[in-house]
Amino acid sequence: MRTGRIALLRTLLRQGLPPSSVVTLLQIRSALRDCRSVLDVGCGPASNLRHFGFDRLVGIDGYEPNVTAARRDGTHDQLVLGDVRNLGDLFRENEFDACVALDLIEHLTKPEGMALLQSMERIAARRAVLLTPNGFLPQRHAEQSDLQEHLSGWDCAEMRALGYRVMGALGPKGLRGEYHRIRWKPAAFWSLVSLAGHFLFTRWVPARAAAILCVKAK
Repeated sequence: MRTGRIALLRTLLRQGLPPSSVVTLLQIRSALRDCRSVLDVGCGPASNLRHFGFDRLVGIDGYEPNVTAARRDGTHDQLVLGDVRNLGDLFRENEFDACVALDLIEHLTKPEGMALLQSMERIAARRAVLLTPNGFLPQRHAEQSDLQEHLSGWDCAEMRALGYRVMGALGPKGLRGEYHRIRWKPAAFWSLVSLAGHFLFTRWVPARAAAILCVKAK
């Protein structure tokens, strides 16, 4: 049973998420509006896709502490500890309505990222969805084995050439740095500026946005 928009909004706000993150998640929900089964690629420890009310939500992550935390919190119907670069070997063609990769592809090299997109498009019967920084954004490890370093960048023109519809996310590009954090202080003020910039400009002009939401329908 899909979660209604208002109910989802209330749930996300109760999580204490920044308004810009809530808006981005609502964009993702809209992109998945007719999907009932979803593969959450690079799911992390606390995926907010769990609040969307899918009939089947499966997560895969290559960092064992993430999978352990997700299992503890019951974020997915099934969790797989595995290398997302081998996605095509782990799941069947058209096994899910959608494959979703949020803030993942930039952690792969360019050839690995291209292979991931091909695998996602094969596994998804309806839609492939990804969120990534707009262009290359340098980011380092927090811990040596946490897979958080950025190895590639993806931009609007490139994703459109691959057949994706591209929308801006998280407001103007210059306001955010590593981990999509606001660069300037006071952060609360600049977060509001970022949110206003999203609705007034960068949602419609993704080349100027901090992140891009890319959707490919089959």
